[in-house]
Amino acid sequence: MDLVPALDEPLKKVLGPPTAKVMAEHLGLHTVGDLLHHYPRRYEERGQLTHLADLPMDEHVTVVAQVADARLLTFASAKAPRGKGQRLEVTITDGSGRLQLVFFGNGVHKPHKDLLPGTRAMFSGKVSVFNHRLQLAHPAYEPLRADSDDAAETVDSWAGALIPIYPATAKLESWKIAKSVQTVLLSAQEAVDPLPDSLRDGRGLVSLPEALLKIHRPHTKADIHDARARLKWDEAFVLQVALARRRHADAQLPAVARLPKPDGLLTSFDAKLPFTLTEGQQKVSKEIFDDLATEHPMHRLLQGEVGSGKTMVALRAMLAVVDAGGQAAMLAPTEVLAQQHHRSITEMMGELAEGGMLGGSEHSTKVVLLTGSMGAAGRRQALLDLVTGEAGIVIGTHALIEDKVQFHDLGLVVVDEQHRFGVEQRDALRGKGKQPPHLLVMTATPIPRTVAMTVFGDLETSVLDQLPAGRSPIASHVVPAADKPHFLSRAWERVREEVENGHQAYVVCPRIGDDIDEPGDPKKAKKKSPEDEAEKRPPLAVLDIADQLATGPLQGLKVEVLHGRMQPDDKDAVMRRFAAGETDVLVATTVIEVGVNVPNATAMVIMDADRFGVSQLHQLRGRVGRGSAAGLCLLVTEMPEASPARQRLTAVASTLDGFELSRIDLEQRREGDVLGQAQSGVRSSLRMLAVIEDEEIIAEAREEAAAVVAADPELTALPGLRTALEALLDEEREQYLDKG
Repeated sequence: MDLVPALDEPLKKVLGPPTAKVMAEHLGLHTVGDLLHHYPRRYEERGQLTHLADLPMDEHVTVVAQVADARLLTFASAKAPRGKGQRLEVTITDGSGRLQLVFFGNGVHKPHKDLLPGTRAMFSGKVSVFNHRLQLAHPAYEPLRADSDDAAETVDSWAGALIPIYPATAKLESWKIAKSVQTVLLSAQEAVDPLPDSLRDGRGLVSLPEALLKIHRPHTKADIHDARARLKWDEAFVLQVALARRRHADAQLPAVARLPKPDGLLTSFDAKLPFTLTEGQQKVSKEIFDDLATEHPMHRLLQGEVGSGKTMVALRAMLAVVDAGGQAAMLAPTEVLAQQHHRSITEMMGELAEGGMLGGSEHSTKVVLLTGSMGAAGRRQALLDLVTGEAGIVIGTHALIEDKVQFHDLGLVVVDEQHRFGVEQRDALRGKGKQPPHLLVMTATPIPRTVAMTVFGDLETSVLDQLPAGRSPIASHVVPAADKPHFLSRAWERVREEVENGHQAYVVCPRIGDDIDEPGDPKKAKKKSPEDEAEKRPPLAVLDIADQLATGPLQGLKVEVLHGRMQPDDKDAVMRRFAAGETDVLVATTVIEVGVNVPNATAMVIMDADRFGVSQLHQLRGRVGRGSAAGLCLLVTEMPEASPARQRLTAVASTLDGFELSRIDLEQRREGDVLGQAQSGVRSSLRMLAVIEDEEIIAEAREEAAAVVAADPELTALPGLRTALEALLDEEREQYLDKG
């Protein structure tokens, strides 16, 4: 009798090196346990066909469908100039939609014999568009013939009429993964249950071994339901336990309470304000001041709509800490944003930002800027001001994190647009305090409650959802450049009209030009979107569009460019001219996405808008309508009306509610993106849990986790849960959660 492989057994010992290598490289699966937690994405019912109309672009899919017709065509090509080139076109159908398969050259002979009209098969490949029609080029396939022993072995190795379809790759089709799972399925019996018995019994959940068997080899739809309910609870509970342990550990840390002086810097600042804080700003400020007054570090997430006044709230918190004898540091993701914050904060503070200077107020402090591109003398002075305590507030980029930067008494760290920073960067700055400093994390990307409970589960959350008085509404419209080119001409006329009325405009493009990528993740920058592949056209570029506009529809207007590859001084000079009203139109990349505040800019045209995400479009749009005049945002696209990309743009144009858009954004992305894989560096632990749909489970799991950790912080009585924490939240991921 064969021994059942252990869950930590390497797959290469069980499946052989070739298969194990593909699983490791393409699916991140290394052990038997990993493979058992690689769940089917969905199930096909034998006898039923896949709904072809809903296939996602540029994704590897597996479908069950029937061959409607097959045509073998010959054609002339460079390799076969005498018309001997061959192409096999096979049309498959599900009764409601059709999908074309195409095979070329020597690859046509086998499918030509196998894929006769009426044949049912599983097909696997990447969805692309050719001549405005969906197609799979050279898909792998597995016929489902009742009389074939091979096919029977492929799809009948489990009972019932439900065929599991696994997340697969071009190198490893779903049916091959199914065979591999069959090899290790008995190991599911060894799975140690992480849920406390009382929790599992109280909610009527099946055991973990039973859930694993049912998810891979269900007999009925009820089996799938039971397995999913159980596995969702595992993911939600283990994640919430990790976060609850972090909150518990933070509550034990010491921190210096920071209470502002009764008539100090903050009082002087508030007295100078030419407007009244919104109710929301006052409420959130109170929450922050209450946290700062305790002897444990504040860990608070401040989320608010674009333009809701988060910077004002953060500045008042920084002034309170300076009042109490400490220093505050604000970490910004880009030099443009750091310079913008420095400029706006010193303007808001006036003489209160002139500490140590003639004309400075008695309650003043010094506000310094620290970025990587500063000259040696300016940098030396900034470092001196920080270590002596002369500077109460420092605003900077990742340059703040370097070893040379020392503080006199760091009391508060404010992280702006936190999703732009890796964990280690934030943690390095927090480590510069004599005792753990208070932490305020800000984001203008609205986060649904469930995501806040998962990604930021160790932070208390404050929300600013009111816009300050004086902000104007923004009208948004989709401009379908391919269908209606005259709409684009009208867009440039509207920009000209705004300028003639004394206003300014942004034009945003996805690329710089001359094959220069925006700084950041090179893989991300160079990865072509589904739309790029479909159109076979590179994204529009800042340098090209700026030239076309200056010599064409916007001739006579002052047009300038801004992008991340420019020298910092040049970027700053461009922004200063634009802020001063000397430039009519700024053609830029997404470097203007956050923090740029020019109230006189009323119009924005986003070129190739389909190449941006929902949240990013919302962020960009927030750069206009910041003054008393109404804002206008035009989303230019060449994608056809029925495409998902176009529907995404319509959703953005239809609402200004960032929270609603964040839900749409999340629903359109895979769950794996939710926990910020770019930050954690590992695959997401969420395979089954859908953070939008499963809000109730997440909220209940959070309560259960808090109770378990309060009673037993080290989980000594729950070894299965400890094992699950180590497995699901491997070392890197624990660090991510610890430092978040």
